[in-house]
Amino acid sequence: MAPTKKDGEKEAKLTPEQSAALILDYLRKQNRPYSATDISSNLKNRVTKAAAAKLLKDMHERNEIEGRAAGKQIVYHVIQDEPDESAVEQLAAMESETTRLRETTTALKTEEKELRLSLREGASQVPMADLKTSVAALDQQKSELTARLVKLTSGNMKPISLEERDKVALEHRKWQKVSNARKKIRNELWKEIEGLTEKDKIEETKEELGLEF
Repeated sequence: MAPTKKDGEKEAKLTPEQSAALILDYLRKQNRPYSATDISSNLKNRVTKAAAAKLLKDMHERNEIEGRAAGKQIVYHVIQDEPDESAVEQLAAMESETTRLRETTTALKTEEKELRLSLREGASQVPMADLKTSVAALDQQKSELTARLVKLTSGNMKPISLEERDKVALEHRKWQKVSNARKKIRNELWKEIEGLTEKDKIEETKEELGLEF
């Protein structure tokens, strides 16, 4: 049986070199920014807050880790590999595609707004053939936008830096909200149509529009 610690027995105190090695190993494994307070707490106080702050500052000055201000404290993380040329080109392409998708989505939202206005003014003002074409086109464009955004944020491309990964994640969350909003608009459009359609023709109208919900 392995020996157990006696009551009151403490772990051996780490030397500054051992503490620095422990902190560096922790930062490498976590691969995200931490403050001295967080590191000391996460390491179960094996390295005190004061010692962690001094060791992190020293390692930063020796260019062993990166450090940056975050509010009233400084956070540290391991040095990221420099992006290669192909990764930079991929990032530029992603930003260009995101801009294009944003512009396309704005145009689609305007088109949806006009369609909703036409529906409210009276179904007779919107020919069924045109309405069916518009709904099908909007659904197709929504599917394409969603597929492209998923590809951009799938993680298959080499990460550039923590900041850039956060930026991509933020864009993903933003366009996910747009997608959800478009779904809500689609449901509202159908309610408008349903209210202007005879009850015995509702299912037929839904089938004509190609709606599956």
